[in-house]
Amino acid sequence: MRNRRTAAWCLGAVAALSLFAAAGCSLLRTGAGERIPYGPEPSEFGELTLPHREGGGKLPVVVMVHGGCWLRLFSLGMMDGLVADMQLQGFAVWNVEYRGLGETGGGYPGTYLDVGHAVDALRSIARRYPLDLTKVVVVGHSAGGHLALWAAARARLPTDSPLAMFQPLPIAGVVSLAGVNDLQAYRESGPIWCGGPSTIDQMTGAKERGGQNVYADTSPAALLPMGVPQIIAFGELDSIVSSSLDRAYASAAAAYGDRVETVDLPYAGHFDLIDPSSTAWQQVRQKILTLLR
Repeated sequence: MRNRRTAAWCLGAVAALSLFAAAGCSLLRTGAGERIPYGPEPSEFGELTLPHREGGGKLPVVVMVHGGCWLRLFSLGMMDGLVADMQLQGFAVWNVEYRGLGETGGGYPGTYLDVGHAVDALRSIARRYPLDLTKVVVVGHSAGGHLALWAAARARLPTDSPLAMFQPLPIAGVVSLAGVNDLQAYRESGPIWCGGPSTIDQMTGAKERGGQNVYADTSPAALLPMGVPQIIAFGELDSIVSSSLDRAYASAAAAYGDRVETVDLPYAGHFDLIDPSSTAWQQVRQKILTLLR
């Protein structure tokens, strides 16, 4: 028993160190795209990166949503590698920042509203740049996977929800990379590295909303069917978001009739999915290319 506990602790420690290393790398950034605000707050902005190409025509768009336990400690720089890779593939990339837990307005409802407004800002951005808004795919990692799925499902939000928006931008496809796709299941499983159940409670507004069904407008699993093609990718060596949770979500979405494809990566950990040099990302990338082309 002691050996198993020690092994589990070591795996968790490695995962935590990797998380902080990934965040640290975002401080040494090169080649960030054009910074464009979508709101008045400091964290309400995105970075638009366009491919180097000759000729005209509108560009399909990949929206990137970073993870990091929904915490302000982490930033959109975590997705820089994937941004550069998608740029090389010939796509426009909109890498979005949002208010996170630990700053004013983060959590419920601010984080959700930020992500929704960031996606919808593509309408105004497309007036200045050649973006094809009929081909918008949202890609999110970890907590960002949750937000990406939520953004794709916004048309399903209850009309009385503070998160509901008028005519959300239609999404052509959504990709969750080791995502927290079911908030209730993740809360019950004990998200050790994301601050425990209290983090989920902050993301659902549980304390302020009392006895309401706080997952009805916050959890992708509660917004099924979303009617948007989904790719659910997960690594079997992930100690932060269990692959069993992602697999269960994908099964539920398929049962509701959504078009869902899983990418089961036997030798991948949590951060392999955002490493552009990894075979895990390369497998996912092919699925994204199919969605966009």
